[in-house]
Amino acid sequence: MNRDQPAFKETGDAIDLHGRVDALEVKLARVTRDLLEARSQIWRLERRTLWGILTHRFTPQLWRHHQYPPRRLRVPAWYLSATPPEPAPVIAIVTPSLNQGDFIAHTIDSVLSQDYPNLTYHVQDGHSHDRTLETLKRFGSGVSYACSRDQGQAHAINLGFSAATGDIMGYLNSDDMLLPGTLAYVATFFMKNPNVDIVYGHRVIVDEHGDEVGRWVLPPHDDNTLKWVDFVPQETLFWRRRVWDKLGGFDEKFQFALDWDFLLRAQANGFRFARLPRFLGCFRVHDVQKTARMNDVAERESARLREQYLRRKVEPKEIDRALRPYLRRHVFFFRLYKFPLVKY
Repeated sequence: MNRDQPAFKETGDAIDLHGRVDALEVKLARVTRDLLEARSQIWRLERRTLWGILTHRFTPQLWRHHQYPPRRLRVPAWYLSATPPEPAPVIAIVTPSLNQGDFIAHTIDSVLSQDYPNLTYHVQDGHSHDRTLETLKRFGSGVSYACSRDQGQAHAINLGFSAATGDIMGYLNSDDMLLPGTLAYVATFFMKNPNVDIVYGHRVIVDEHGDEVGRWVLPPHDDNTLKWVDFVPQETLFWRRRVWDKLGGFDEKFQFALDWDFLLRAQANGFRFARLPRFLGCFRVHDVQKTARMNDVAERESARLREQYLRRKVEPKEIDRALRPYLRRHVFFFRLYKFPLVKY
């Protein structure tokens, strides 16, 4: 072999091979970079999805009126078979009404279909100009009613109860409903628990068509939290006659927070509360309801009640902080119900 010859002869093919390797490395680097970016995007998406699931499952559902798409309202079979105690105590129900002709028939039917044997039911109408009166006449003697102008919801309720007799009392707005067996269940509880004065239960939320769009599952009653916010579903609320006699009815100065004022006065007078382990009523959400139209009034009246019972003005951050323990308990009971580990 000639020593002067190079060990390797640089040919055109070798130059082409080196070029192809360089190009391949560039492509591999690009692919690797794209894969890493794709993996990063997938991880971020998974993280967001997981966070969304956790947020949905562990975020408080109280005060949320649209929790899922509308679905048919269903109740357990044992709701339909509830029987009242013997003798059945008299229950007095009042419905304040004003221009809710689209819904009041469902409200009345939800009360009368309870078939409770000792019921006094009265509708106090504020001179509706829709088809409310026509609807009331259709129910005949099943419900008494009066039609006259009033000075607001609290005044209408007081008028309705002014001549009513009953050991147990409650009022139902003209767009809400009772669930089957509620009156028998409440009467039985009161009979078995003579030391309890006021009860309420879990809430189902329905839309304008009567389809279910949410549920509130509440933890056991908390006196301290009630001073900060009204969490009691009104359509599930019942009380003994002695509470009404002591408090003298609803305070007619309130347009929105009349329920909360009533409950706070009852609590201040030493009456005992219990949250019942059952869905008792349906709260209807629709565009023209009072709740949706009175935010400013609600804020003013709520602030007045907090200042009265907490004895000072409070900031929104304080309210949020005070509610956290109650909301954590709510989430716990809500998850027990959804799994389901408890049945209501």
